Formats: sequence, C-alpha cells, structure tokens
Amino acid sequence: MANPLYARLQATAARLIKAYGQTGTVTRIVEPDPSVGGDPTETAYTATLVPMAYNAREIDGTVIKTGDMQIYISAVGLAITPGPGDYATANGNTYRIINSDPNLYDGQTPVVHIVQGRIA
Repeated sequence: MANPLYARLQATAARLIKAYGQTGTVTRIVEPDPSVGGDPTETAYTATLVPMAYNAREIDGTVIKTGDMQIYISAVGLAITPGPGDYATANGNTYRIINSDPNLYDGQTPVVHIVQGRIA
C-alpha cells in the first residue's frame, strides 16, 4: 500500500512545478523489433517541468558537463518514467536524458522525476 505521505509530497511537487515551471514534452523513441523491421516509433508525452542549470561546483566535466541541465518533471499525469535515452524539451531546447531519478521513496509513488539533460 502506498504511503499517504508520499502522495502529499507528490502533490506538493506537482503544484510547485506547475507554478514555477513550464509545459514541455518527454519523448520516447522505441526501436522496432529486429525480426519484423520497420521504423522507430516516436511518442511525445506532455509534461510539466522545471529546467535548472547545475551549480559550477557540481560540474565535473565527465558525469556532469557544462551545459547540462537538471530537469524536474512532475510525475502527476505523466504516463511514463523518463529514463536514459528519452528526450525532454524545455526552454525551446531538446535535451537527451543522461541520468534519471524517479524518487520512489516507498517503491510505488514517484514524488518527482529528476533527470540530467544534455543538449541533443
């Protein structure tokens, strides 16, 4: 059973992201089955998100590079869990998701998706 505390935290995160964020998209590209062939399928999901630059002290040049963005994505209403290989569009830029943290504190309720995006 989901912990009600995490449902409240999820609602608070969604409210703050909606108030201070923007509407963007999370796009997933699914490669076709090799035995069947065909073209990759691209699906865009509307999301509410907040892109923020990393602090200079967080940029190490290997894992986090200059220009990378930390993107907070509301879990409310998002049909997928963003992960590496997906793309997020914010501020008119498309970012390839490098790392992702769904913040599943109880294993069931994603409070907020925090992803590392790099200009695609």
